[in-house]
Amino acid sequence: MKRLITLIAVISTMLFLFACSQQPQQAQATKEDVNVRLELQKASTLEKIVNRGSLRVGTEAGYMPFEMTDKKGNVVGFDMDLLAEMAKAMGVKLEIVNTAWDGIIPGLMSDKYDIIAAGMTINQERNLKVNFADPYIIVGQTVLLNPKFADEIHSWKDLNDPKYTITSKLGTTGEQAVKRLLPKATYKSFEMEDQAMLETLNGKAVATVYDLPMCSIFYTQRGKEAGMKFLDKPFTYEPLGWAINKGDPDFLNWLNNFLRQMKNDGRYERIYNKWFGSNDWYEEIAH
Repeated sequence: MKRLITLIAVISTMLFLFACSQQPQQAQATKEDVNVRLELQKASTLEKIVNRGSLRVGTEAGYMPFEMTDKKGNVVGFDMDLLAEMAKAMGVKLEIVNTAWDGIIPGLMSDKYDIIAAGMTINQERNLKVNFADPYIIVGQTVLLNPKFADEIHSWKDLNDPKYTITSKLGTTGEQAVKRLLPKATYKSFEMEDQAMLETLNGKAVATVYDLPMCSIFYTQRGKEAGMKFLDKPFTYEPLGWAINKGDPDFLNWLNNFLRQMKNDGRYERIYNKWFGSNDWYEEIAH
């Protein structure tokens, strides 16, 4: 009996000493976890924006009605109004960095700006380099036809022929759609979308393939009167989203919650109707 009592006492003492030895280790581990979280928080782009006092946005001012230059030299548009609300919610100033399209992702990756808002389609190729917030609008590719071919071409599929020259903007999903879905057609790229559309309007190309919003604006402003045919049913699914650098879950979380709030409190609808429900803004844009 004495041996049993002695054994129990020894085991109890050992367990107590083991528990005591573990407490400093657990405390150290908890402290390290807190430090890691604090370091991750400091590394977040969102934290840097707030501390800097400005939201730097990379865009290319040439995609109606998302981002354009007005007659006063200001960058305006659907994206810009959303960004103004974003900066307001952060309590910082909005800083627009206008840049060429082919360098817009490298610019983000080299920290020239915090976010890309340029009517950018979310696709897997781009997603390898950057992260995207949830889509803020869905668009797709449509077709503008030269008047001479209005009776000859009835579907985008009819354009898949070497005798047809198709235009679009360099480096865009319009260009990708032509190369992927209309590989037999003769393709010609342009630096700006309006150049591609003018090529079709002037009879130097049969059709232009480009995003629905821009094709719709060009058709309303110039194409309809000139007799162009607008195949306005999108034949691709293209969600547009804000791009940020990889490895930043805090910023991504904030953006998605901001967008959700915007779409449910009436602000998004108001901004959308301003730019897509009316052409009143067109007269203020530099042409």
